[in-house]
Amino acid sequence: MSPVPALVLGLLALLLAGPVPAVLARARWPLQAPRAAVVLWQAVALAAVLAAFGCGLAIASRLLVPDADGRPTTGPAREIDALGVPLWSLYLVALALTLLVGGRLTVTLVQVAVRTRRRRAWHRNLVDLLDQVDIPTPQGRTTDLRVLQAAAPMAYCLPGLRSRVVVSDGMLTALPAEEVRAILLHERAHLRARHDLVLEAFTTVHQAFPRLVRSGSALQAVRLLIELLADDAALGQTGPTPLANALVACASVQAPAGALAAGGTGTLARVQRLTPDSAAIALRRPWPTSRPRRSSWYPPWRSRCRGLPRSAAC
Repeated sequence: MSPVPALVLGLLALLLAGPVPAVLARARWPLQAPRAAVVLWQAVALAAVLAAFGCGLAIASRLLVPDADGRPTTGPAREIDALGVPLWSLYLVALALTLLVGGRLTVTLVQVAVRTRRRRAWHRNLVDLLDQVDIPTPQGRTTDLRVLQAAAPMAYCLPGLRSRVVVSDGMLTALPAEEVRAILLHERAHLRARHDLVLEAFTTVHQAFPRLVRSGSALQAVRLLIELLADDAALGQTGPTPLANALVACASVQAPAGALAAGGTGTLARVQRLTPDSAAIALRRPWPTSRPRRSSWYPPWRSRCRGLPRSAAC
């Protein structure tokens, strides 16, 4: 039985787990086509997992060497006689490692899902208790909207069957109605598309594989891309300026565990993407394109971007 398939699958798994994510994370085109980039990242992650499993199974399959009658051996004694102790031990270790990785992936998937849902359920009950029901919102109160008493502009969503959109009264006070609408559209885009499930899958793969072979680039890149997808959903209904101003206002607030927040993840890159010269804007521009010349046109959010924290940069 040829060792070439196992070797090819092993090299492919190593490439897809390390160099390929590193190169893809440095590319600039995903900022203009986030949906295609998310699909590509999912394909790379799935291919890496399948290649790793395929490599282990291809090596382990060599335990089934043909016996004298041409049938595969099924007893350890016959396998040792046919292969020798060193090769038999190597193939057995490969089989054990493959089963271990599969078991760890399954256990990690269950742990991430259970832990995330417990955290969201606790958080959902908390915001239901702290909701300021007497504070009005520009678009009116919906059943899933909760307003917390906090001075800092803040907005995030809790995905799930009983989803919540959480904002602070400081955001409702500080931001104009159009910017508040842009933030709410952004958060509801997360809930409608279930971006949390995409993050769960990448978090599971990231935590299941050893640190020596896993790459943090994939998880970080996907976090940014799903924010871009939500930005695009809001962009089509509000325009770039209200959305950019709202993102800058909420940039300093990080998402609680298990939630998705409008600010904090690559805010600087996302705001720069909303300039009228951006290719992403050109593809989705439903409004008039006339504006002053470049030398005199200055986006209103540029002065506010100078105060962005480093954590908000891509």
